[in-house]
Amino acid sequence: MKPIPKSPIIRSENPAVEVAWFCDLCNGDYEYLGVPDGSLRSSFEHCSDIIRLADELGYQNILLPSSYQTGQDTLTFAAAASQLTKQISLLTAVRCGEIHPPMLARTLSTLDHMLKGRLNINIISSDLPGTQRDSKARYEISKEVIQILQQGWTRDRIQFEGKHYQFDLPSDPVKSYQQNGGPLLYFGGISPDARALCAEFCDVFLMWPETEERLADTMNDLSIRAASFGRKIDFGLRIHLIVRETEKEAKDAAKQLLSKIDIERANDIKHRALDSNSAGVLRQDELRKSADADLFIEPMVWSGIGLARSGCGSAIVGTPEQVYEKIQRYIQMGIRAFIFSGYPLIEESKLFAKSVLPNLQTINFAEAQNRKPKGIPVTPLTTGERK
Repeated sequence: MKPIPKSPIIRSENPAVEVAWFCDLCNGDYEYLGVPDGSLRSSFEHCSDIIRLADELGYQNILLPSSYQTGQDTLTFAAAASQLTKQISLLTAVRCGEIHPPMLARTLSTLDHMLKGRLNINIISSDLPGTQRDSKARYEISKEVIQILQQGWTRDRIQFEGKHYQFDLPSDPVKSYQQNGGPLLYFGGISPDARALCAEFCDVFLMWPETEERLADTMNDLSIRAASFGRKIDFGLRIHLIVRETEKEAKDAAKQLLSKIDIERANDIKHRALDSNSAGVLRQDELRKSADADLFIEPMVWSGIGLARSGCGSAIVGTPEQVYEKIQRYIQMGIRAFIFSGYPLIEESKLFAKSVLPNLQTINFAEAQNRKPKGIPVTPLTTGERK
């Protein structure tokens, strides 16, 4: 096996990692990829089962995605899930520009209080349904939204003069439960505009699967960019899993996942997603062209999922020992957060939680970075003076 690429400068030197699962709010859970199964639809009941199980199994975080597809609205579901869960943090996707920024800040403040600090935010910059903007405009809007949120969480007033938004408002209605900067911001995007935004404002840069060398190149670039703002950031990897007792069983499971696929139908499903033509998805599609005959882009990383799914298109495939070994390589590269998933979501979450998760040293980022208070913080919604 190749040498492990050297870690860049990162925020969290502790090798403990945050392990997250994925909740299918967007019509994407399957037994056979591209073949809809009514029992796996993104109903409130099915999504609730996924998140409750992840909470019980000990995952530290769970991604609640956003998309204009049949399923659950992200913020609405997050509010309900706050009452269904006990320890897991909700990585809640927010599409910038979708909601008036001060009211978005108020919504997130409400959620953060309902969750008592278990809120993380996944910043999304893709187009709104039915609209199309160039990359520069989308990231300009995201930058302004982030600045407004952060002013609301950390200052006495929101005083913002930007190209797209101008506000002078009190910040009491939007104060977060979390302290020292408010909820952590997770962000993914491979274009130059995306990298610049994350380097300046975000806490965790999320990547989709590529070869270790390409991941390392991206991490080094982002680390250097962040340093130019006097910052350090952490890195996360969003990737699927296929874990079985033997390597043959794992590879057979990968083949079975594609065994009923219709390429035309799969392509249609893939392009329903708002990010299906993003730079990150196109990079994965290009990388799959250089995969071997079984669609592996490197040992244990299988790219077949990208045939019928936008976004994350590859999986770690192997035995519990092989999957653990691959995760350890990523950790040595400097990756400190993982967002895993598998098909079907409930079954694969159990397999990973039983065979691999107990062997990983885990951590909650918000607690480790002193965002989540140990006691009840003084805020306008807790014990602060009522004005």
